[in-house]
Amino acid sequence: MKPLLKPKEMKMKTIYKSLIIILGFLPIALMAQKSEKGTLVVGVGYFNNNNTTHHLVLKTKSKVNGKFKNIPDIKLAVYISSDAVKANLLGSVTTNDVGDAVLLIPPSAKTEWLKSPNQTFVAVSSPNQQFDETRGELAITKAKLQIDTAEGKMVNVKLVALIDTLWTAIADVEMQIGVKRLDGNLSVNETPTFTTDSVGGTTAEFKRDSLPGDTKGNLVLIASVIDNEVYGNITAEMIVPWGSKFLHTSNFDHRTLFARRGHSPIWLELLAYSIVVVVWGIIIFLLFQIRKIKQLGAV
Repeated sequence: MKPLLKPKEMKMKTIYKSLIIILGFLPIALMAQKSEKGTLVVGVGYFNNNNTTHHLVLKTKSKVNGKFKNIPDIKLAVYISSDAVKANLLGSVTTNDVGDAVLLIPPSAKTEWLKSPNQTFVAVSSPNQQFDETRGELAITKAKLQIDTAEGKMVNVKLVALIDTLWTAIADVEMQIGVKRLDGNLSVNETPTFTTDSVGGTTAEFKRDSLPGDTKGNLVLIASVIDNEVYGNITAEMIVPWGSKFLHTSNFDHRTLFARRGHSPIWLELLAYSIVVVVWGIIIFLLFQIRKIKQLGAV
């Protein structure tokens, strides 16, 4: 007959069994936690600004509860051509609070850039607790916009791409032609977009008469190819004297509603001072009345 265990011994035995069960399931729990990492999406966008500077825009996002959400603080290493060659590293960036990062293509990439009319950009994310290492790629064909004007305020734009070693006109590409403004680009007329013809060109008539320009009446025309699958984002700009002259008038030393101290409108000052005088007049009158009441009570 087995001896009966004391309550203390039974409690310790139960604890040991629980620890064995927990330790047995711990590797499974860790593996499950590891497998629960989200899927990161790395997007790469190419921008050619006025055929002078080039930069990349990196975006990181992930699907959370059925909807894509921008992911901040993701470290990305960006390469040209291939990430297998360390010398092809363009730079490293970290996405901001809305999951975006911008990287200028440095002059050191010129040799690799000139090797081919087509280029590939590769962005590789660093692994962390939420996501494994993820790659994003973008392949583009080198292209540029040529902008010019003709008599009658006509804007001519041509798109050419580097095919083999020749700049070749590209047809059937949609673009926008507008005027640069502070809050965006304003189309030169009622047509929102224009499409290149068989010789890679398109023409738009400028109909924004009396549009305010700078002090000389200059406006900045801008032609844009936006998010094209083959050529990326391309812009070309040109300054034209088609606007109205903007003459800034300063009201710094004039009496206006929003002027500096001491230059507010006279009627406003009279109103404010009148209110002050009336309020203090009533207070002084009440004090005199209280004094009279006290004097009458002392008699």
